[in-house]
Amino acid sequence: MGQLAVVDFVSLDGVMQSVLSADEDRDGGFAQGGWVLPYVDPMVERFMSDATTGAGALLLGRRTYEIFAATWPYADRSDPAVATMNAMPKYVASRTLGNEGLSWANTSLLGADLPAEVRRIKAASARETVVLGSGELLASLIEHDLVDEYRLLVFPLLLGSGKRLFPEGEGPRRLTLTGTRTTPSGVLITTYHRPGKR
Repeated sequence: MGQLAVVDFVSLDGVMQSVLSADEDRDGGFAQGGWVLPYVDPMVERFMSDATTGAGALLLGRRTYEIFAATWPYADRSDPAVATMNAMPKYVASRTLGNEGLSWANTSLLGADLPAEVRRIKAASARETVVLGSGELLASLIEHDLVDEYRLLVFPLLLGSGKRLFPEGEGPRRLTLTGTRTTPSGVLITTYHRPGKR
């Protein structure tokens, strides 16, 4: 059985909103979009490339899927990460998107029972499924205890407001730190497992 791994960028105060561009997600009047870019050094790039090429599939929320589908199919396919992303199975969790909106190759829309669908994906694969971005989807995955591993890139800045990776009200959950390293730009790359999930 494969595992489900979350790979995400977060600020020091836990914000994950609109990481790469100003217009990615302005919900709530968020005006700090693109805050990741000044800190993306070769070590961050290598980590993200490895996370992508090592995955067997992607699981994405609708908004993240639409951003990726507008970019990755047209990126340089000589880059191993680009080639892998375009070729691998991609699963989208959405209440509003129909199959006709799935323009990116090898993409499937999940059914309404998200926990059952994710368990089916994990059971059918020996490789890991990776979640990138996808804040609303992550809240559901965390609620249903479906995440096996968190790989978080913590950026050295405080944003003060914005959508948080871990929603309030989920109660205490223990994580085990299994890896940490610091990049030249000060990004802390951490890996956590849920007890009993490895």
